[in-house]
Amino acid sequence: MNITQIVEAVLFASDAPLKAEEIARADGSLDEDIVEKAIRTLQAQYGDSERSFQVVELAEGFQILTRAEFDPYLERFDTIPRPSRLSGPGLETLAIIAYRQPIGRIEIEYVRGVACGGVIRTLQDRALVDVVARGEGVGRPLLYGTTQRFLDHFGFRSIDDLPRAEELPVVLRERIPLGAEAGDRLTSEPDHG
Repeated sequence: MNITQIVEAVLFASDAPLKAEEIARADGSLDEDIVEKAIRTLQAQYGDSERSFQVVELAEGFQILTRAEFDPYLERFDTIPRPSRLSGPGLETLAIIAYRQPIGRIEIEYVRGVACGGVIRTLQDRALVDVVARGEGVGRPLLYGTTQRFLDHFGFRSIDDLPRAEELPVVLRERIPLGAEAGDRLTSEPDHG
């Protein structure tokens, strides 16, 4: 067996992205540089032979994934896992957290204009966001941020891969400090993620 085959076997067997140092644990002769070279070799081989899959760098690791153009064929099979879809309020809340992290629930609700505790819990249940710190304000509120699973789910290597702020709607771009009117903007609409 050659090194490229070992790296390929580890990537193939994993259902989550792996960092080069994690892959290197497979054999004593491997290190990060050797693994990364093997990954580049696999990427070139898969590209040259027009395979239906590729090695993708995401969430600070590498994973073998089917190429997007084959999605229509895979959707016909119940045995192939599909990521669950988020509701509109869930996506909206997730976007606010991703761009403004760390951010507290009150600030999220100020931006959205509705109560969103349930949506945040749903995002936590799906491991897309989690508590990352405590605020300095009254009661030391919980502050939320995105997780490694968020990066995996959306195919980002890091949070820096999100579209730039100037490409976004104004509501996500500008960070407006909370004012006394924040509580006035909240509605009692149910908001389920």
